[in-house]
Amino acid sequence: MALSFCGSDEGINAYSVENGVLNNGCFVDALNLVPHVFLLFITFPILFIGWGSQSSKVQIHHNTWLHFPGHNLRWILTFSLLFVHVCEFAEGIVSNNRMMGTNHLHLYMPAFMGFVAATTSVVYYHNIETSNFPKLLLVLFIYWVLAFITKSIKLWKYAEYKVGPQHLRFCITALLVILYGLLMAVEVNVIRVRKYVFFANPQKVKPPEDLQDLGVRFLQPFVNLLSKATYWWMNPLIIGAHKRPIELKKIGKLPIAMRALTNYLRLKDAYEDQRTAEDPDRAPSIWRSMYRAFGRPILLSSTFRYLADLLGFAGPLCISGIVKYLKDDDDGATSGKETMGQETYFNVHFMHSSKLLQNTSVLAVLLFLALILQRTFLQASYYVTIETGINLRGALLAMIYNKILRLSTSNMSMGEMTLGQINNLVAIETNQLMWFLFLCPNLWAMPVQIVMGVILLYYLLGWSALVGASVIVLLAPLQYLIATKLADTQKSTLEHSTDRLKKTTEILKGIKLLKLYAWENIFCDSVEETRGKELTSLKTFAFYTSLSIFMNAAIPIAAVLATFVMHHFINKTGPTPSEAFAALALFHILVTPLFLLSTVVRFAVKALVSVQKLSEFLQSDEIGDDSWRNGDISVSFEAGKKHLGATKAINRKQPIRYQMDNYEQPTRRQMRPTETEDVAVKVSNGSFTWGSNLSTLSDINIRIPTGQLTMIVGQVGCGKSSLLLAMLGEMQTIDGRVYWSNKNRYSVAYAAQKSWLLNATVEENITFGSPFSKQRYKAVIDACSLQPDIDLLPFGDQTEIGERGINLSGGQRQRICVARALYQNTNIVFLDDPFSALDIHLSDHLMQEGILKFLQDDKRTVVLVTHKLQYLIHADWIIAMKDGSILREGTLKDIQTHDVELYDHWKTLMNRQDQELEKDIQQDSQTMLERKTLRRAFYSREAKNQIDDEDEEEEVEEEDDDNLSTTTNRRSKIPWKVCWCYMSSGGFFMVFLMVSCKLLKHSVIVAIDYWLALWTSSKTNQSAANATSLADSISSNTTLPTPSISEAQNDSYYLPVFIILCAAGITLCLITSLTVEFLGLSAATNLHHNLLNKIIHAPIRFFDITPLGQILNRFSADTNIIDQHIPPTLESLTRSTLLCLSAIGVISSITPMFLIALVPLAVAFYFIQKYFRVASKDLQDLDDSTQLPLLCHFSETAEGLTTIRAFRHEARFKQRMLELTDTNNTAYLFLSAANRWLEVRTDYLGAVIVLTAAGASIWSLRYGLHSVGLVGLGLTYALTVTNYLNWVVRNLADLEVQMSAVKKVNSFLSTESENYEGSMDTSQVPENWPQDGEIKIQGLCVRYDPMLKPVLKHVNAYIKPGQKVGICGRTGSGKSSLSLAFFNMVDIFEGKIIIDGIDICKLPLQTLRSRLSIILQDPVLFSGSIRFNLDPERTCTDDRLWEALEIAQLKNMVKALPGGLDAVVTEGGENFSVGQRQLFCLARAFVRKSSILIMDEATASIDMATENILQKVVMTAFADRTVVTIAHRVHTILTADLVIVMKRGNILEYDKPETLLEQEDGMFASFVKADM
Repeated sequence: MALSFCGSDEGINAYSVENGVLNNGCFVDALNLVPHVFLLFITFPILFIGWGSQSSKVQIHHNTWLHFPGHNLRWILTFSLLFVHVCEFAEGIVSNNRMMGTNHLHLYMPAFMGFVAATTSVVYYHNIETSNFPKLLLVLFIYWVLAFITKSIKLWKYAEYKVGPQHLRFCITALLVILYGLLMAVEVNVIRVRKYVFFANPQKVKPPEDLQDLGVRFLQPFVNLLSKATYWWMNPLIIGAHKRPIELKKIGKLPIAMRALTNYLRLKDAYEDQRTAEDPDRAPSIWRSMYRAFGRPILLSSTFRYLADLLGFAGPLCISGIVKYLKDDDDGATSGKETMGQETYFNVHFMHSSKLLQNTSVLAVLLFLALILQRTFLQASYYVTIETGINLRGALLAMIYNKILRLSTSNMSMGEMTLGQINNLVAIETNQLMWFLFLCPNLWAMPVQIVMGVILLYYLLGWSALVGASVIVLLAPLQYLIATKLADTQKSTLEHSTDRLKKTTEILKGIKLLKLYAWENIFCDSVEETRGKELTSLKTFAFYTSLSIFMNAAIPIAAVLATFVMHHFINKTGPTPSEAFAALALFHILVTPLFLLSTVVRFAVKALVSVQKLSEFLQSDEIGDDSWRNGDISVSFEAGKKHLGATKAINRKQPIRYQMDNYEQPTRRQMRPTETEDVAVKVSNGSFTWGSNLSTLSDINIRIPTGQLTMIVGQVGCGKSSLLLAMLGEMQTIDGRVYWSNKNRYSVAYAAQKSWLLNATVEENITFGSPFSKQRYKAVIDACSLQPDIDLLPFGDQTEIGERGINLSGGQRQRICVARALYQNTNIVFLDDPFSALDIHLSDHLMQEGILKFLQDDKRTVVLVTHKLQYLIHADWIIAMKDGSILREGTLKDIQTHDVELYDHWKTLMNRQDQELEKDIQQDSQTMLERKTLRRAFYSREAKNQIDDEDEEEEVEEEDDDNLSTTTNRRSKIPWKVCWCYMSSGGFFMVFLMVSCKLLKHSVIVAIDYWLALWTSSKTNQSAANATSLADSISSNTTLPTPSISEAQNDSYYLPVFIILCAAGITLCLITSLTVEFLGLSAATNLHHNLLNKIIHAPIRFFDITPLGQILNRFSADTNIIDQHIPPTLESLTRSTLLCLSAIGVISSITPMFLIALVPLAVAFYFIQKYFRVASKDLQDLDDSTQLPLLCHFSETAEGLTTIRAFRHEARFKQRMLELTDTNNTAYLFLSAANRWLEVRTDYLGAVIVLTAAGASIWSLRYGLHSVGLVGLGLTYALTVTNYLNWVVRNLADLEVQMSAVKKVNSFLSTESENYEGSMDTSQVPENWPQDGEIKIQGLCVRYDPMLKPVLKHVNAYIKPGQKVGICGRTGSGKSSLSLAFFNMVDIFEGKIIIDGIDICKLPLQTLRSRLSIILQDPVLFSGSIRFNLDPERTCTDDRLWEALEIAQLKNMVKALPGGLDAVVTEGGENFSVGQRQLFCLARAFVRKSSILIMDEATASIDMATENILQKVVMTAFADRTVVTIAHRVHTILTADLVIVMKRGNILEYDKPETLLEQEDGMFASFVKADM
């Protein structure tokens, strides 16, 4: 056929213009080409040539920075224009094919050019917009005008020739006219607003301020519509993640509109607006404020959601149309030829409008477009809700934080608001609300979706459809029930796992003791027992989870079954293919909202509870106004209308006496007016309370002189700390006033009694936001003698301390707090008992250097609360307190003259303290011990150079050769090895069962649908045969025949098989969901069991190297992931993968053509998932790592409230909180945007799959390759693929992240255990070995690790039975290592220790360790009863236990406790003092009557008197046993029979102490001298 523009049919001169130019249809079409060509001619040169030079005036790094007016409208109109052009083109081609003659190019050529021109226009516009050069928009304006005119001419001609809306081409032209008109209007509007032509002063436009800040990387609000819908702007980020990991720098800052501060202000305004003048006390409703602040985006999201849901129904309808008309196409292809021909005007054919939706190809394209739009809207809806949710969370966090900073202290200390509650608010309640927001559009979208679905089903299948729908609806409450059950089980699981964690923590903290006493198995069993309980509730959890998965999979099958069986009985026939498959697709659509509905309802209930908690919190008491600080403005607080109840003093050791003894308060001298000027703070007639109306402090009249040292003394619990806090305004004032002199208002430093540190470096903790000055910092550190401690830390004063860093001892923490107060350059310093945790040397140094020198030299006013009366001589002013009121005030001289009684009382106390002082000086101070433990902690870790093991494995891999390709490969590989390890720990039988069940289930599901296709197709063939007989009977006017016998037989053949298949499918669903969950459970059980046993039996060196927190993480976070997260992910992954595979298999078996199209799709999919998994993993890590600091900051603030408020640092902390929230929100926002990126892409891929499947089946049907029913089957399956493709990728990504938990646990499973067996059998060891306690050490060499140097080198010694041996030496000389060698705890690589004739290395460890006893230097107690602590094996009688307690001087104390031996010991023995704990450890050693006792610096934390008693007891109670004492205070071993002095792992001196003392220059002699 020849090509010619106007066609060259015989007998018609297509180019004649006799009737007037415009009446030639071809000319009109040619005229339509003009504007398009014009646009292309003008824009191409501008786009390709002029662009490079004309870059924008404002250099911005985004190519997205400005929108002209009407931006979004223009994009929408352009897209519609493109769509209409495609329709026009298609219609032209169809009409052209209907013309019998030549090709008429003018029917479709203008449409094609129009399409190109429209595309160019939008590209052109985008470039102009990004470079802000509006003058060039004139070209577009001219184009719209021209196009509008030419199209209008065409429309006018059509109307003239009676071509009306019944013709498709008329409708298309009309639409084009409207669109061009609208675009013209948009263009005019841009001219009107920007005034860029025809106006004298064009408007200057600056980009939004967000974009002038180069830190903003989140561009979603600023990009153009296409990029917004497809997340195109994220491509560089996600693809770049492959080369190098995404860091915080890379994701930048949040745009201003999304920052926590902006949203906080919005929410706060909405919240405060509800407080009306008439009713100021009414609690504002949080719901209403949330609606006011964030209602609009939610409405927008809901609109998107409704659109998406309605478009979702296009799928089933198009399928039913395609299947229906394919059949007609088959039949109608022959009969349709004659009827054409009458619809010609202008000598060309015009297609009828009604034919449009009967064309299968059109339907296929429509289906594709509907899918694309539906998915775009759905993702937009998700994105908007998520962004709003994040904004809401930021706002709520800021609200909670501001409230925390204003909480009244009594709330915290009286236990109305615990830290736990606040942490829950932050971690749980805000997230609940955020999740509720994510899901809330579902609440109103779902009912609509369900109703629509049911209506459509009814329209397709009649009443029988309602039966199927009712099956779905009736099972929904059941799902809700399961969902609530799941939540309950999760709670109980949580309780058990916290319990298990507590036990595990105790074991790990006391692991050394457990090993030395051979108790590890007892404790291990108790953990296993708790784990058993946890597993039981996990089983229930797994059962309910699998039920819910089963419901989700089985409901559609059940519904389909019910529907088609009913249809069979009502209509006596099965459905037609078009009905059947549309119904199938609809049931799939309906299940999702019902499944989700239960979740959404559950979240709604949770959200209600959360809001309730939040509003209670926001209503709780606040601290009073700040006016108390404003100089002399007097303040009297209204006594808060608090509930009455006994007051608890700050120190609860002593109840407060309410009757104040009047005679104890001597009349105080009147203040002379001149004195007030040098008073920093003055309290007159003050009486203060902690929340209830009974006063804690009463009748307070004091003054704090400026620039002097004031001391506040008094016995425990008399209100000293309360007085400080009352001055700081933390207490509620019942009466009286606090005056501050002017210059001191904002200048207070405060060190609280309970030290409070930030999770930051040491330096940041001391400078605390003040500018750093090196000199001052150094002075402060020396004054607090922190230098030695800082030297021990691995990174000096840049070491992180606090929860996330290194745990310091009490004394070290307290000194840092004091240092903070000293460093701040304030006029007043309040120190609350800064000496409580310090030993005598340090407190003296601090008093002299810090307080007297450093503070007094600066003439700062100091208020010091203390118990150490010996410092009273330094005080300029003394305030003595008793029972919440002032006993005396004045200088020491005043008190000496006026109140002799008190002075004498003090003196006796001071003497007592002086005696303690002497003892203390003899003691090698506790600080040495603290530093020693610190050094041990790091010395062992230095070998590892501070590498956390988490990154260690990865770093090793990277070091090989660090070029990009290797790292890239590593990051995109799926960890198959780890997956295999996980599977195999679940047991091979379970894995086999799971795999086979899965495959069976999916094949059965495919079989059900295939059978349905066969059944319905058989109908159509039958009915075609019947139709002929029907026609005959109608013509002869006889009665209609009944459906032929064969059809009824047919049904009776198809139906039972169908029912059987469905039943099988439903049972298999149940079985598979159960197998997956229980596979996960058995894997979790085995992994935890192995982990626990490995770690408990690991050598002690392992615990030195591995930080405790890391081991605990394996037991908490990682175990939790393995228990609860991996099984559902695994299930979901296998299910969605198999669904996709089965779908693709079905389609390609029906239309093999599809396989050709599959190759490029598979490649695209591979790249999408590869890039996404890497980026998603990075972003998830960022989200996790930014969440922790945020939660820590909250709990930190709540703990240090008084300090922060005293320093007046609220603003700085708020700022920090906003920064942390924003960082976390940025990470989360990027993570969810990345998920949208993936979903949009996989959804579009799915749509393409549907399109190709439809195209292939239509094409192959033309050639009569298969039956119609199968086409329906293929399309229904193609539709499901779109839903599951993104789940495959997301689950893959999640599984990869979760598998790292298995990897970490696995890395611990490879640690070596200690050799527990030994070479001797237990039976060969005598029952009562070691009887005598004779020890021979021969050429002993010991090292901690084969990699390290030996710590003991060739040590030889002989200890006779019953000898008392003392070992001494400097720190690090190997004393403790020797004691460990007796227990075979270290690597003895040469030489041997022989006890009573048996080499200990040959013994089984259990036997060896259970026959010796040791007392360690750091006392370890476990939670439980006293009896359990002394004798966990339960082998001893009570008498024996009491005897041991008596030896350890504890009998009377224990007798006094409630329950005696069964009295409770709290975690870590916190309810006993350190000394008492040490005594318990002694008692523990005495309970085990072994003939060898080793004491490793056991008396370090006991005072002198008790120690002397102990020494005597040891000498008597152990008279006939061998005692080896490792001493750090030499005088304790002067009475020993033998002294061994060690140096650097060798024995230096070895003799009786008397002999050694005679050697003047000997090591021992010098030690004793130094100690005296």
